[in-house]
Amino acid sequence: MRIVVNHTPHELPALSKVSDVLQFIAAKPPYAVAVNLQFIPKTQHSIHILKENDQVEVIAPVTGG
Repeated sequence: MRIVVNHTPHELPALSKVSDVLQFIAAKPPYAVAVNLQFIPKTQHSIHILKENDQVEVIAPVTGG
């Protein structure tokens, strides 16, 4: 299935979860995840199933001043 991660299209198996995407892109914590502009809590990463054409954003915190 096609999903878009941080504005880049990817092909992943059907029924992939947020945790699968994080592993696929080798995300390093800390990060926040949104699917179709909706925040997905860390406790939901392993159970939130993605759908065709979902837009996934993996966002690292910005620090500094």
